[in-house]
Amino acid sequence: MTAPAPPPASPETPASGAASGPADGTFRPAATPAAVWRRARGVLLALAVLATAGIVLAALDPGGRHGRLDPRSADPSGTRAVAALLRDRGVSTRIVTTADAAASAAGPGTTLLVARPDLLGPRARGTIRSAADLSGGRIVLLAPGSTALRDLAPSVHTAGASRTDTPAPGCALPAARTAGRADTGGGLRYTTTGAGAAACYPDGGRPTLLVLPSGTAGGDTVVAGSAAFLLNEDLAREGNASLALHLLGSRPELVWYLPSPAELRDGAGGDTALTDLIPAGWHWALLQLLVAAVLAALWRARRLGPLVTERLPVAIRASEATEGRARLYRRADARERAATVLRAAARERLAALVGVPRSACHDPAVLVPAVSARAAGPDRDAAALLFGLPPVSDAALVALADHLDALEREVRSS
Repeated sequence: MTAPAPPPASPETPASGAASGPADGTFRPAATPAAVWRRARGVLLALAVLATAGIVLAALDPGGRHGRLDPRSADPSGTRAVAALLRDRGVSTRIVTTADAAASAAGPGTTLLVARPDLLGPRARGTIRSAADLSGGRIVLLAPGSTALRDLAPSVHTAGASRTDTPAPGCALPAARTAGRADTGGGLRYTTTGAGAAACYPDGGRPTLLVLPSGTAGGDTVVAGSAAFLLNEDLAREGNASLALHLLGSRPELVWYLPSPAELRDGAGGDTALTDLIPAGWHWALLQLLVAAVLAALWRARRLGPLVTERLPVAIRASEATEGRARLYRRADARERAATVLRAAARERLAALVGVPRSACHDPAVLVPAVSARAAGPDRDAAALLFGLPPVSDAALVALADHLDALEREVRSS
């Protein structure tokens, strides 16, 4: 009886000499351009949406957001309005971001405004102090604290917070008398021991604005307890605009010093830690988020009850599981781990046969004498079999398994 002839090859069946398909024998056709486009069009569409959104946002951004007290900023906390008024009066405004540049630009015909003196490091404060002593111009310090005053205006000391936002001038300074009430309050108050200082806008007997003559003829230092009278949102209130123009427009050039992040805390050109740039309130917010994360982790990690066994979808024979595990050990070349598992299981079974407690089954001083007394073979080395060195080859591992089986049979049959 002859075997039936194989069916003729269909046109779709690849020839024997053609490139074979995957190892599992299935045939997968090559991806067509249409299929590739269907897979990639979602990603391309998302990228196109992101690019379009970025272009639209860039086109709609007027470029006027520069930060607080920045003369380029039209935000409520910016100072573009006062810079525009000064420009109309013939005063040019120049922005610098380093203490060295500010000191180089200071001179008899300039007003140097330090926007954030409390954030300067010792080197930057020393540079500004030298410029104030030698330039012969005006130095304006906005809301300096005790640390900044020690270097920039040693004769001035803080006297607590102001409780009045718009105090009356209360002094004979022409700029203050012309402006009238202004938003110099709401910040700090000061005291001074300097001779010839003009103490204006008092709150509770303590001035919120000081004008101190410097050692150089014609120069002076202005200490303002608040910068509110310069902001865009408050410039039109009370006498803020008049006071700002008189204080900042007394010289033909205004040098506006906005410290860069590289100068904050550590002085000009120094390295600044990232934590120094984070506002103080954010530290508490981060702490609260950390506590919340820990509590959430504890909540999700808690045990909800005892473990529940689940029926497997298929039944796997023990021999198949053993063979699969053995293949994994062989593939990983884990002879030592396999020998450890075999010896541990043999020790537990032998301990039950010779009457050794389970807690002492892995103690060679207890288990080996009991097993040796029951072993039938005269040359059987129970210590080497149960607690010996790991095998150096696969053949040695197989031999160890055989010897452990033989030892268990001898003990069981004795």
